[in-house]
Amino acid sequence: MDNNPTFPIPVFGGENYNFWKIEMKTLLRSQGLWSYADKGYMEYEDESILTEAQKKKLDGERMKDAKALYLIQNAVKDTIFPRILRANTAKEAWEILEQEFQGDSKVRSIKLHSLRRDFEILKMKEGEFIEDYFSKVIEIVNQMQSYGEKISDEKIVKKNLVSLTDKFDNIVTIIEETKDLSKITVEQLMGSLESH
Repeated sequence: MDNNPTFPIPVFGGENYNFWKIEMKTLLRSQGLWSYADKGYMEYEDESILTEAQKKKLDGERMKDAKALYLIQNAVKDTIFPRILRANTAKEAWEILEQEFQGDSKVRSIKLHSLRRDFEILKMKEGEFIEDYFSKVIEIVNQMQSYGEKISDEKIVKKNLVSLTDKFDNIVTIIEETKDLSKITVEQLMGSLESH
């Protein structure tokens, strides 16, 4: 693991937390540090009972946690940093940000319910470009996934097919009759629709 990352660190300034969270999780995973933000590590009240090997392992855990905390601290703007200033571990800092910008489990559940509703009622508008409509669908799907929802390509494909405007009826019928909707990807569907 490189001690001095030479890649850009995504910086969170208070907006688009869900996207920053995904980027940050990927960055921490790439450095082998995600578990420290996600689950933390085990501390001991009485270190005198530890063997030398256990003490050495604990020192290594603390070092990795400090690296994860450092990355999180450097990934927030100065306006956000005071909120995590008192966090002593990566897990504490991560949980503070989660609580403030994503809410507790009840708030997340309410947001997810709202996003599910948005996904279900979303329909393409007359005159709307297919790319713009797909972008709206994917944006909602990404937000749902950031709240832990698992959505298959098949569900997204079927949603798109039933919510397009009437001008796509012929191509939708052809796609439904000639393609296995459980195997077509969202990108393949978009390519098929854009070519018509």
